Amino acid sequence: MNTALILEHWMGHRHLSRRTLELFPENQLFTFTIGNMRPYDKLALEMLQIIPTLKGVVTGEWKWQPAFDDVTTKEALLQAWDETDSQLLEVWKGVTVDRLNAVEADNFWMTEATPNLWKVQYWVDNEIHHRGQGYVYLRALGIEPPAFWER
Repeated sequence: MNTALILEHWMGHRHLSRRTLELFPENQLFTFTIGNMRPYDKLALEMLQIIPTLKGVVTGEWKWQPAFDDVTTKEALLQAWDETDSQLLEVWKGVTVDRLNAVEADNFWMTEATPNLWKVQYWVDNEIHHRGQGYVYLRALGIEPPAFWER
């Protein structure tokens, strides 16, 4: 297992998700939905809730910290995205293979003890899933999403 490669893979997805967010017209970002899915701003905000889990992976202390209640514009959402990426890169410096292999419950959403690597993989998978929803929204709005392989 190579923590640098895991981070590189994740950040590739983060950059692609940000490019997807950038394409949304602000007048649709907070309101447009299909089939009872949440608007894309809500999906993007969920993608930003990664830091408490990542801090738990590093320290073994699982403390939820809700954030981003004040994000009400596309500009603020993009700024929150960039701040989260900066935090992710900083916190990731403390990630070790031993901590990724540690089996713990996080008390947020995964109350059963699982390897911490699974928690990281969940966040990457969750982001891919929500970005896919964003692709559907963009196509419905007549906007070509970024190529998924251009990470």
